[in-house]
Amino acid sequence: MITTDKRKAKDMNICEALDYIHNVKWQGSKPGLERTRELLKSLGNPEKKLKFVHVAGTNGKGSTSVCIASVLKTAGYKTGMFISPFVMCFNERIQINGEYISDNDLIELVSEIQPFADTMEDSPTEFEIVTALAFLYYYKKECDIVVLEVGMGGRLDSTNVIETPVLAVITSIGYDHVKELGPTLVDIAREKAGIIKNGGNVLIYGGKPEVESVFHQVTERCGAKLQKVDFTRIISTEISLSLVKINVKPYGVIMLPLVGTYQPNNALVAITALEILREKGYKISVDDIKNGIASVKWPGRFEILGHKPVFILDGSHNPQGMAATAESLKQHFWYSFDDTGHAEVYTIEKAEGDFKNSFKTVFILGVMADKDIDAMMVHIVPLAKAIFVVTPDNIRAMDSTELSKKIKRFGVPVIDCKTVIGGVSEALKEANENDVVCALGSFYFSAQIREAYNKIKQAK
Repeated sequence: MITTDKRKAKDMNICEALDYIHNVKWQGSKPGLERTRELLKSLGNPEKKLKFVHVAGTNGKGSTSVCIASVLKTAGYKTGMFISPFVMCFNERIQINGEYISDNDLIELVSEIQPFADTMEDSPTEFEIVTALAFLYYYKKECDIVVLEVGMGGRLDSTNVIETPVLAVITSIGYDHVKELGPTLVDIAREKAGIIKNGGNVLIYGGKPEVESVFHQVTERCGAKLQKVDFTRIISTEISLSLVKINVKPYGVIMLPLVGTYQPNNALVAITALEILREKGYKISVDDIKNGIASVKWPGRFEILGHKPVFILDGSHNPQGMAATAESLKQHFWYSFDDTGHAEVYTIEKAEGDFKNSFKTVFILGVMADKDIDAMMVHIVPLAKAIFVVTPDNIRAMDSTELSKKIKRFGVPVIDCKTVIGGVSEALKEANENDVVCALGSFYFSAQIREAYNKIKQAK
């Protein structure tokens, strides 16, 4: 059981509220939905009074979720959005119409949930408490619909206590969390398919035939309606360091202020989801789609923090994500490859004007301890001038010394900087103003990277 002093809302401050939420460590509890169901029942089952778009997947589920939520908001719906993990601050995880939950609301909800959580024989995990807290918040604020991002997997994720959602969306599937979800893509797909409910509508990104087969089998068994995103609808894309212009049938050009080259596909997943919602009675116009996507704000996804040198913050944290980041670097900047695919010479051209040199990318890397480093590194090592490794401030983080040893096997220069501030500082010293610095490896240290970068820039 959780053992913390009970406090009334008026006596608790935000630090104490967050301390309570984080009281349960991320390890230890057995997988299952029973704890979440028990806690929600104590709270009057607020989730049963809400409508959801449930979003699972290995990569792209956050970007897809924010695009859907932004358009629904633009269309006039009071839209909740639940994401994991956060990039800037904890409050970011629970949003309504793009606004983070306030400290006061968070304190009140923690105070309301704490007495029930403390008396449970099988204590809820941190994520289970946050999920229940979010459902209660969206119910109290009378949200019209909630875009609900899965934390990990799907079948046993605490968000999966909901009944049949308005729509279930499954984005691209790749290798991540294999210890928890299984060693093959089919195993992972089965876990993601756990969000498919009886009689529901399901939209999938698609991919390898064996993965799609899993979704077909599950939807058939559940009597659900399955639809696959048609990426041939994207006629063309025009990419710069500030936005992506996507020419999409039948809408024409849509402006997306997310500049990763993988983002047009995520945007089309969101657009297709919104079209399904429209078929189900939601009033969403063409202008709502265009204006909603054009107003998307989503930090930490191939985000440009500054220039001279170009400094990119990206949350890629698995092999598929690293491959996407590498592809974005190749598309945004110019690389010259030899016959083996190795980036021997690299030049870069900036959208604002001529901007060329002969250096590769300077990487800053910090990862969680459960990551497949070899599978991740094969995508970025060929593009690396040097890799500065750090230990993110997170209990799950891989120590930078261990990470350094793993990367050195690839023959690329590796500098163990220990801390995030050290990594950013040393990388900026290494890079000249015509270089590119890219910090990636985990969403969990994105805020730390941003803080360190701003601190160093302000000191100059």
